[in-house]
Amino acid sequence: MAEEQRDLISDRGSGVLHVTDTQRSALGRKAALSTLSILVALLIAGQAVTIYFVYQQSGQISKLTKTSQTLQLEALQRKLPASAKPAGKMRMAKVNTPLAMRVLPLAPSAGNMDTAPISNKTEDQVRHILLQADPRKMFPELNDNLMDNLKNLKKTMTALDWQAFESWMHKWLLFEMAKNPKQEERKAIPAEKG
Repeated sequence: MAEEQRDLISDRGSGVLHVTDTQRSALGRKAALSTLSILVALLIAGQAVTIYFVYQQSGQISKLTKTSQTLQLEALQRKLPASAKPAGKMRMAKVNTPLAMRVLPLAPSAGNMDTAPISNKTEDQVRHILLQADPRKMFPELNDNLMDNLKNLKKTMTALDWQAFESWMHKWLLFEMAKNPKQEERKAIPAEKG
């Protein structure tokens, strides 16, 4: 009888141990699954937060870029001469000054903007129109030959302005070439004898 009780106790003990091992492995799987789910949720939340901050920073970068451009424009405007002399009354004498110093005067004040250009030349007409749009616009005095004038212009212009000017020259050349075909290509077609 004592042996039977020992067998029963050992059977119950082993059964309890067996159930406990099964429960432990099931709990371990559940805990691992829960931990993995939490980690995945944290990773997704971290990605969402990162994306939010990146978009927020890009907005701030664009604002800083606009502010920087505005400040650069204001700095350029401060460098302009304070007094404007009327273009029609003042004629610049030819003096051996550097190109940067040889600049046409600013346009007349806003009250005199309706005055006509100096002459009927295309150059004067265009200068007049440009000065009406922006009276602070300045034009260098170019008295050398074409190549020297272009070299001097390149020295005084920013790289971006020079690139835009080269692009315009290329388009102008194409226009001129289209306007004036080569003489060799024009051949007279003899009239038919009737």
